[in-house]
Amino acid sequence: MIAGNIFKWIGSLFTELLFLPFEWLRLSVAQADLGWWISNAVNWGFLVVLLVLFAYWMQQSRKFLKEGTEDRA
Repeated sequence: MIAGNIFKWIGSLFTELLFLPFEWLRLSVAQADLGWWISNAVNWGFLVVLLVLFAYWMQQSRKFLKEGTEDRA
């Protein structure tokens, strides 16, 4: 009973609160001239963060490879 209420609460938290900005983007901003670009700004932001983290990871990997401390197990 309690577990069911917790999952219902989590579901309502996402659908009624956390997704409201995306609903606003979908219903009003997406109809504008640059709607596609504005609607996908979140995706572009995630892509930029992913690329920065990947570049950092590769830089650290190259550093450990040069030092010979990379674990190749």
